Amino acid sequence: MLLRPEIEALPNSPIVEVANYGRGRPGLIPLWFGEGDVPAPSFVADACDRAVREGHVFYTWQRGLPELRAALSAYLGRVHGVPVEVDRITVTTSGMHGIVLAMQALVGPGDEVAVVAPVWPNVFAAVRIVGGVPVQVPLSTGDGGWTLDLERLFAACGPRTRAIFVNSPGNPTGWTMGRDDLGRLLAFARERGIWVISDEVYSRVSYTGRPAPSMLELAAPDDRMIVLNSFSKTWAMTGWRLGWLAAPAEMGPHFEKLVQFSTSGVPGFVQMAGFAAIEQGEPFVAEMVERCRRGRDIVCDALERLPRLRLSRPDAAFYAFFSVEGETDSVSLAKRLIDETGVGLAPGAAFGDAGEGYLRLCFASSPEKLEEAVARLAPALR
Repeated sequence: MLLRPEIEALPNSPIVEVANYGRGRPGLIPLWFGEGDVPAPSFVADACDRAVREGHVFYTWQRGLPELRAALSAYLGRVHGVPVEVDRITVTTSGMHGIVLAMQALVGPGDEVAVVAPVWPNVFAAVRIVGGVPVQVPLSTGDGGWTLDLERLFAACGPRTRAIFVNSPGNPTGWTMGRDDLGRLLAFARERGIWVISDEVYSRVSYTGRPAPSMLELAAPDDRMIVLNSFSKTWAMTGWRLGWLAAPAEMGPHFEKLVQFSTSGVPGFVQMAGFAAIEQGEPFVAEMVERCRRGRDIVCDALERLPRLRLSRPDAAFYAFFSVEGETDSVSLAKRLIDETGVGLAPGAAFGDAGEGYLRLCFASSPEKLEEAVARLAPALR
């Protein structure tokens, strides 16, 4: 064995497997990844270009440019109605980098992390890479949509549990944790001395008319809480690799060291693009959410008519996550749909044990593309 056992044991991504199977096919409609088909708005690109020309191309503050951290502090205060001090904020090289930093800071070999699933597969890998053990706590689904049994989550927390990971609104389900349940989770974590890692990347992609409830609205500044976010989804900046986390202020110097020993900080010109997104981006966010709402309705209206499908229309995020009666191998099904329909979907097996038998369709694309995709899929899924 040449590598650490944790690294050699990392599984290949079923999403990547399916994407590699379908890449390059003429006429393929790829809806497997978690991004839309609109680039970041022009004012973001212009700010980046201007920052490069003004010389923001050298090593920079490892926790983030002071002006960006201040802007994020003000933004979180506006959105969630609570003060979030600048010294609690660390800028990261993507939301994924924030997850990695959290795991590096909190989790050691043999420590357990209770993970509400189905969830983005990189979460499991981030736990395993540091030697931790992810313990999956499955959501349930029924006529009322996806739900979390909090007592089941609490029962999954044992003496080795170091943290609870919750992604709300959720990828791939669109499930959103209500304010009352967030309060119960926070009370349990306080009582047990367990950290809560709250992934709120999709908090603004909500179809209820307001942002999804945030742990920031309930937690005290010194609670054992790390709230993760990203520019990727809200401002269509997936390829820019820019995110942030909010944590107790005393964690700041430790995150600074972890950033130093990983990326040495986010490029200054990318941070200036993020600053423009925060300062000028609210009209774009509103347009993007409405575009996704239309995409959701196009996809769900079509899929709900198919008798073999089981689907809960999401109130947040931009995915349709559905099962197909009689299908138990989601990777094989996704590959077959590529062959038969020329539409690329993500297999549910990628999102943990609770995701097998499901497919994920990202509807953050143009209405024309989505209408064509569901028209192709319908005959194969009847």
